[in-house]
Amino acid sequence: MNEFTAELIGTFLLILLGGSVNANVKLKKTTGHDSGWILTTAGWGISVAIAIYAVVNFSGAHINPAVTLGLASIGELDSALIPNYLAGQFIGAILGATAVWLAFLPHWEVTEDPADKLGVFSTGPAIDKPGCNFLTELIGTFALVLGVLAIFSPDALTPVQEKLGGKEGAESIQQQWTFGLKPLLVGLLVFVIGMGLGGPTSYAINPARDLGPRIAHAILPIAGKGDSNWRYAWIPVFGPIAGG
Repeated sequence: MNEFTAELIGTFLLILLGGSVNANVKLKKTTGHDSGWILTTAGWGISVAIAIYAVVNFSGAHINPAVTLGLASIGELDSALIPNYLAGQFIGAILGATAVWLAFLPHWEVTEDPADKLGVFSTGPAIDKPGCNFLTELIGTFALVLGVLAIFSPDALTPVQEKLGGKEGAESIQQQWTFGLKPLLVGLLVFVIGMGLGGPTSYAINPARDLGPRIAHAILPIAGKGDSNWRYAWIPVFGPIAGG
């Protein structure tokens, strides 16, 4: 599987699972309607972990343009691969959002508020202050990328080599951590970012996570939808890129 396909699948899973949590909370007559912010943040954290598990062996599971561009900026990714990563991420996000729309088809019509319908797809500010909203997204994404780099550092969670029979033993343990618990730790990182820094802007911290579903919202025949709030759309794209 190449990087484009892996990132498409990973981001599709991320948006399908995370977006369905949004739909379950926001849309009327679902079993999870109005369940609250803790369910939303927990669901997105687990969604991130599952998406990473699915494709980490194939592309490193960036599933986020801010991560891709951040890694490229420090020389950890060949710049020639950036278009493949970004294309996979944005296409996967649009497809994932479309799948969420299909999964909840009867519920769009019975949900009166267009803002709730848009909230299934994309983020929005609690207080509309563009400069402050941009800063929040920058800080949240900075915390995400820094945390991911720390979690996936070769030295993180690796016991002292001498206690493991030397370098080979340490590398074996490190590999087990990387493909075992580290994706879950990233999910927990997203969870805690959402519980705190997610309050002001609903925490996109990922340009594909917001722009891809926003495009889907704009083009899909969603019953009773309003506009896609393109006036705000630049913030969850450029804020995370700046933070990454």
